[in-house]
Amino acid sequence: MLRTARKAFTLVEILIVVVILGVLAAIVTAGMMNSVNDAKVNTAISELGKIRRAIEVYLARNDNQIPPVAEGDGTWGPIVSGRDYLKSAPRNPYVGGDAATVIVFGTGPDATFQTTHGWIFDETTGQVWAGNFDADGQPLPAP
Repeated sequence: MLRTARKAFTLVEILIVVVILGVLAAIVTAGMMNSVNDAKVNTAISELGKIRRAIEVYLARNDNQIPPVAEGDGTWGPIVSGRDYLKSAPRNPYVGGDAATVIVFGTGPDATFQTTHGWIFDETTGQVWAGNFDADGQPLPAP
């Protein structure tokens, strides 16, 4: 009886390929997660710039009177409702969820990471900060 040689992959060779593909997938996934986080940070910074510019224009048009912003979900008053400054309430994707548009009153940026508000507004000076960013505009590390 003659044996004919079959060309096929062995189980070990297949397992090695599967392990290599798994390692590559883990590397790509980690890279994608960093990209998503970077996009959230950059969007929050951009939205903060838009809010600050809108407030500056409001101050110039209204004899340096601070806009009547209220604490709450997207309650920017004439900055958004009049459509002269912003078309819609800005979102802070670095906070995420329903809190991304929530405004609280404060006199400075967040000291620790939180999930309760997207923006901090100083009603006496008109300054605004993005939630989860420090005084230097750097994102606070998520827990």
